[in-house]
Amino acid sequence: MKPIQAELDALVDPNHDTTPDVIDSVALARLYGEPLFDIPQDLYIPPDALEVFLEAFEGPLDLLLYLIRKQNFNVLDIPMAEVTMQYMSYVEQIRAKNLELAGEYLLMAAMLIEIKSRMLLPVKKSDTGEEVEDPRAELVRRLLAYEQMKLAARKLDEMPQLGRDFERANAQANISVEQMLPEVNPDDLRQAWLDIIKRAKLNQRHHISREQLSVRDHMSHILRRLADVRFMEFSELFMERINEGAPPAVIVVHFIAMLELSRELLVEITQAEPYAPIYVRLTYTSNTTV
Repeated sequence: MKPIQAELDALVDPNHDTTPDVIDSVALARLYGEPLFDIPQDLYIPPDALEVFLEAFEGPLDLLLYLIRKQNFNVLDIPMAEVTMQYMSYVEQIRAKNLELAGEYLLMAAMLIEIKSRMLLPVKKSDTGEEVEDPRAELVRRLLAYEQMKLAARKLDEMPQLGRDFERANAQANISVEQMLPEVNPDDLRQAWLDIIKRAKLNQRHHISREQLSVRDHMSHILRRLADVRFMEFSELFMERINEGAPPAVIVVHFIAMLELSRELLVEITQAEPYAPIYVRLTYTSNTTV
């Protein structure tokens, strides 16, 4: 319904000043630029504008539940005659104005009339001897299920909602960040250096270089030494290299050269008895002497 105040405000020209010309009275509106202090008696108001629906229902079950709860009826023992009469009264009102909306309610009205008529019939037991189910049982189940869903929806609607009950905070912080350089003292620098040395020792590698040693050279050297003597003691053959400070590798090669000469029958290695001194001499010299 449009209130009378709204109808009068619609007649006001928005291009003119709405300040009342009379100071001791308050104008309700301006009609064609003139202040209006009283409601006109000949103002036409359409009949439909005065119709007000105090209750709005979401469907037939919502209307039935409203009628039952408002009059404190027991939902398990619904007085079908009284509830049906009240329900039909509401349906008649909306059918006169909105036939399409009333169609859904008429379907429920037919169900209520059916239940009412079944309750008027005498109660008969079934073939098995059990009592027949109450005609209102199915309606009660639907009403209770609908009421539970409606209460759950109401609880969800009561929860705070973004945009309705609160707004999301949105703030921008204008913070300037200044880079702070760390302070370094001599102890930290010394510890860092020790860590580097320790890491270097863990990763260090021992490089072995290959030394070029010739067995043939040592064989020639042994032949030259034995050429001037009749025989030479085994240890004396290595004393020259040892006195020169030769590394063990050179001594080993010198020993291999002696064994190679013995294999080629160029030198002879002899020992008179066990634990006696070992002597080395040239083979071809001994053969000449014999």
